Amino acid sequence: MSHNFEAQRRETFDTFRQSKGISLPKTAVVEYAFFIEELDASWPALERALRLEGFRTRRLKDGETLVAAIGPIPVTAEEIWKYERIATSIALKHDFYPDGWELAE
Repeated sequence: MSHNFEAQRRETFDTFRQSKGISLPKTAVVEYAFFIEELDASWPALERALRLEGFRTRRLKDGETLVAAIGPIPVTAEEIWKYERIATSIALKHDFYPDGWELAE
């Protein structure tokens, strides 16, 4: 089954539409979460590929989630989607799937 990037993009842009009136920073580090789908997926290969694109990575203690951080970048739907698309494309090639994003604290 192929990934629906357009639906994912709509979710990101909808998040911004719903945040009207909320004060957002001009720039921030954005963290994208990915969960492992295949048990034999290579964590090191995914991390290496993401780092080549400028992301910093960390594994969560749950043993199923990798977080890829980028930035600080402008906090706009366009910029967040740009990096979300890059990271998701890489993750899918390594049997990891997107699980949302958030602004890092």
